[in-house]
Amino acid sequence: MPGSMRQRGEGSWNLRVYAGRDPVTGRKVSVERTVRGTKREASKMLAAMVAEVDRRPLVSAGKGTVAQLCREWLAHATPSFSPKTVETTRMYIEDPIIPLIGSMLVAKLAPSDLDRFYRQLLEVGRSRGPYAPATIRRVHGIIRRALAQGVRWGWIVHNPAVDASPPRVPMKELKPPDPGQVVQLFHLAQESDPELATFIMLAASSGARRGELLALRWSDLDIDRGTLSVERGIVMVDGKLIEQGTKTHQSRRISLDAGTASALEEHRERMIDRARVAGSVLAADSFVFSHPGDGSSAWHPDSTSRAFRKISRQAGVTGIRLHDLRHYVATRLLASGVDVRTVAGRLGHRNPSTTLNVYSHFVPEADQEAAEALGRIFEDAARLTHD
Repeated sequence: MPGSMRQRGEGSWNLRVYAGRDPVTGRKVSVERTVRGTKREASKMLAAMVAEVDRRPLVSAGKGTVAQLCREWLAHATPSFSPKTVETTRMYIEDPIIPLIGSMLVAKLAPSDLDRFYRQLLEVGRSRGPYAPATIRRVHGIIRRALAQGVRWGWIVHNPAVDASPPRVPMKELKPPDPGQVVQLFHLAQESDPELATFIMLAASSGARRGELLALRWSDLDIDRGTLSVERGIVMVDGKLIEQGTKTHQSRRISLDAGTASALEEHRERMIDRARVAGSVLAADSFVFSHPGDGSSAWHPDSTSRAFRKISRQAGVTGIRLHDLRHYVATRLLASGVDVRTVAGRLGHRNPSTTLNVYSHFVPEADQEAAEALGRIFEDAARLTHD
């Protein structure tokens, strides 16, 4: 079957494969996909799409079910998703989407059907009880994307999910630790677990995600220059630890303060000594946080969080999660007057608006400084006018 490839931008390609005509409507049907990479990589993906379309029977317009569309869409989107995203998306498709609305015809699906579905999840749920609004929004996002693909494939003319009304997600009250609590955790960890202390210090100075810190290798660090490259993350998929790209699929470089760089240097000396005792060598691609002497495997995410909770209980600092160190970095920087674009870059947010949406109410100090600055400008202008 013929296919076409069109460049959309730097390293971005639009692939289209003609999939024949719908036997009911007679309309041409095409399968489209946007991929990133080199021209050669895009050509390979196009060939794979042609083979996929060749194997797949065409679903007649009006005959496809929600279950068919969701599964077809996920198979189509899988190459563009991280393994963790594929696992999570498949979980929501198989339960609750397919058991509750999977048998409905896509062509007859109305916004009211989706609203009833969301209300059922909110009020009754499934075997584990009612769903939280945030979870329902994730389910809605999957349905909306699958139906959008259905529009492109010619299964339907309009996406009913666009007009649906999933429940609003109330803004969570963030309670990041204060600087005194972070220092307290660090000092206590220094006494009992110096490696964990280094991890806490790096988390509280970089703002990186847990999986990003665990995926760090020594080659990602330039301690002399005080920089850290965040290239990937570690996640659990099907009970196994795997490395994948960052959450936003973008790498970033973070500057380190002198204290954190020094702590990492001490940590590296400890790891070199451990490798020597184990009869191995600490290689450049060894994990920064690793239990084996040669640094061949990373700390487990859940074990790291448990170690943090344990040290928090010992320090009497309750109600704080490891992820709250990321919130600590964001709120402290914004309150100190650091511009939001810089903060977003440090956190790895694709768009500064994400940073503002989450942390805007944590900048009272900066807002007060802005008010005082405007007041001074007015007073100066008034004094000049009076003079």
